[in-house]
Amino acid sequence: MPPPSFPLALPPRPILSQASAALTHDVEVVDERGRRSTIAIPAERPLTVYVDKRELVTLMTLGGAPEALTLGYLRNQRLVRSIDEIESVQVDWSVDAVAVVTRNGIADVEARTAKKVVTTGCGQGSVFGGLMDEIEQISLPPAARLAQSVIYKIVDTIRTQNSIYKQAGSVHGCALFSSDGELLHFFEDVGRHNAVDAIAGRMWLDDMGGGDKVFYTTGRLTSEMVMKGAQMGIPFLLSRSGTTQMGHMVAERVGMSLLSRCSGKHFLVLSGQQRIVFEPGLLDAALRPL
Repeated sequence: MPPPSFPLALPPRPILSQASAALTHDVEVVDERGRRSTIAIPAERPLTVYVDKRELVTLMTLGGAPEALTLGYLRNQRLVRSIDEIESVQVDWSVDAVAVVTRNGIADVEARTAKKVVTTGCGQGSVFGGLMDEIEQISLPPAARLAQSVIYKIVDTIRTQNSIYKQAGSVHGCALFSSDGELLHFFEDVGRHNAVDAIAGRMWLDDMGGGDKVFYTTGRLTSEMVMKGAQMGIPFLLSRSGTTQMGHMVAERVGMSLLSRCSGKHFLVLSGQQRIVFEPGLLDAALRPL
C-alpha cells in the first residue's frame, strides 16, 4: 500500500498591509470666462521605502497600490530575487513610509545601491547597478505569438477602461494581459515606472509568469520600461506612444516584440516581428462598405 500523500506546502508569502489613500484631490479653478468650478486632479504623495530599517529610496506615487509598488520596485531593481525572501511589507500613510522586513537581509546592499542611473521616466525613475548588466541572462520564449486581433482587443480594452486619467488626467497607466487579450491587472500612477513596478509586484504575489503575457503602457517605451518588461519575462510590450533608440536596442537584444503607436487599427512593430500573427482580413473587413 503506497504511503499517504500530503499536499505540498505553498511558499511563504509576505504579510501585507492594506493601506488606502485618496487617488484624486478636488481643487477650485477659474476658466477663461472667469467662471468658477471644481475639478479633480491626481493625488501625489511621497512613499519612503525602508528595508530592514535602512532608508532606501523615496518614490513619488499616486498611492493606489503601495504594497505591490514596493515589491515590484525591489524586484525590478534586482535587490530581492524571490518574494519568499520578504517577510512583510507595511505601509503607513501617516508618515508616508513603507517598512519592508526581509527574512535574511539583502547581501551587499550598500555596494548594490551605490551606482544609480537616473532614467527618463516621469518623475525620474532610477535603476540601481548597471542598466544593461543582466541583458545577456534574459531569455524570452521564442515560440510566443500574438495575433493582430488580440492587439486590437487590447487597444480597445484600454480605450474603454475606467481610469483616473479619464477623471483627472496627468497619470500613466500600465496593464497586463493574457495572450488572448484578457485584462489581468491595471495600475495607474504619476510615473509609468511606478505603474510597471506595481504590476511586477502583483505578478510576484500571484506567482504569475510572464511568458504568455502582454504588457501595455500609455507612456513611451524607454530602455527602463523595456528592461523591466524583460525582467518580468514578458515577450510583448505595447504602447500608444513611441520608443527611444535605447529602448529599441534593448528590445532587440532580449528578443522582445516592441509595438508602438497602438491606436485604433494602427500599430508599428519595431522589433520581434516574427512573433506577430498578421490577419489581413481584419483590415479588409473594416474597409468594406455597409
